[in-house]
Amino acid sequence: MTLTSFGPANLIKRSPETHPLTWRLRDDAEPVWLDEYQAKNGYAAARKAFADMAQDDIVQTVKDAGLKGRGGAGFPTGVKWGLMPKDESINIRYLLCNADEMEPNTWKDRMLMEQLPHLLIEGMLISARALKTYRGYIFLRGEYTTAAKHLNRAVEEAKAAGLLGKNILGSGFDFELFVHTGAGRYICGEETALINSLEGRRANPRSKPPFPAAVGVWGKPTCVNNVETLCNVPAIIADGVDWYKSLAREGSEDMGTKLMGFSGKVKNPGLWELPFGVTARELFEDYASGMRDGYTLKAWQPGGAGTGFLLPEHLDAQMYAGGIGKVGTRMGTGLAMAVDNTVNMVSLLRNMEQFFARESCGFCTPCRDGLPWSVKLLMALENGEGREGDIETLLGLVGFLGPGKTFCAHAPGAVEPLGSAIKYFRSEFEAGIAPTSAAVPPLARPIVVGA
Repeated sequence: MTLTSFGPANLIKRSPETHPLTWRLRDDAEPVWLDEYQAKNGYAAARKAFADMAQDDIVQTVKDAGLKGRGGAGFPTGVKWGLMPKDESINIRYLLCNADEMEPNTWKDRMLMEQLPHLLIEGMLISARALKTYRGYIFLRGEYTTAAKHLNRAVEEAKAAGLLGKNILGSGFDFELFVHTGAGRYICGEETALINSLEGRRANPRSKPPFPAAVGVWGKPTCVNNVETLCNVPAIIADGVDWYKSLAREGSEDMGTKLMGFSGKVKNPGLWELPFGVTARELFEDYASGMRDGYTLKAWQPGGAGTGFLLPEHLDAQMYAGGIGKVGTRMGTGLAMAVDNTVNMVSLLRNMEQFFARESCGFCTPCRDGLPWSVKLLMALENGEGREGDIETLLGLVGFLGPGKTFCAHAPGAVEPLGSAIKYFRSEFEAGIAPTSAAVPPLARPIVVGA
């Protein structure tokens, strides 16, 4: 798989009118540095924002465009920006880019940072102008060493060109930008855990409220946005709200385009910029070219390991939050994974839950104890040593670790694929119960929530 696999040439031709995120990409996958980026209309949106738009107008434009977070949660970006304090006396504010892309099966932000670092910097510059933030940080996954090198070079190029630092574009506005590499924790994808880690603390999520917009980095107002989210900002400012909304397919409630992908044993695994509202079948058949010879599609996840499994009959769902929600799970990051007919679902779930259990911050009891418990039960079922009642216990854990039951969203995301796998492939879990096993006493099992 390559980070520049954008589908068959007869299916996709990138242009500024249809592919605001990817039209500047080079065919050789080399980074687009400052001179080339500016030759391709780079920083034109920033110049427009600084010269022709009031700061509040930038916020309103992003809100009117319907831009939503691209990190997985899908919160409206303009609404989030509007939570920042209006008090002009608060002169220390921060903008954080969440580039800690540790969701399994997700690599979209990596491509943007490695090949289009100036697009992210321009998006952050415009956002900083709108939010009146004087300092920004790109909190980068530590393993992304190439991205770190390219981002740091791009930051230095922008500084030398007067696009970062003091008195940017003669406006009197100052903005400093730093690349900060993390130590490698999945939980840093949660914005307050990211803030704690940036401050040098243990990466535990914080209690909310107060939200980062009020009390964030070092106690100051802070806005946290995902890489792909920020990279959408320049095109919205340059080309306007109506154009941006027109990019999405009919029926989609999400606006613009999205980096989507497919991995697994498909013929053409890769990453593509597509309009919200395309069907998963188009993504799977037309772009990923279906399963490799000798394999059939058994199940798929629409957007990372923390989203529920779906079946082949769900491929006609539209790829936007509400479209995927109609078939019972979440859009997530939009990078799908195909599960082929040779995969045992119990083994796959055991592997996933081991990852999620290891990455728990350990702060709250349901997550700290519940996820390792699920791993032990799945290991027993995988080895044919399960007992009667184990599946019910797993379903009980799915309920106890669900939304609203834990301190943050880590555990609900971890158990969503588990619950869906049992729903669709229960016979594979039942096959792991030892023939002579005795039922677990009822009091040794949690009450199944909702039973």
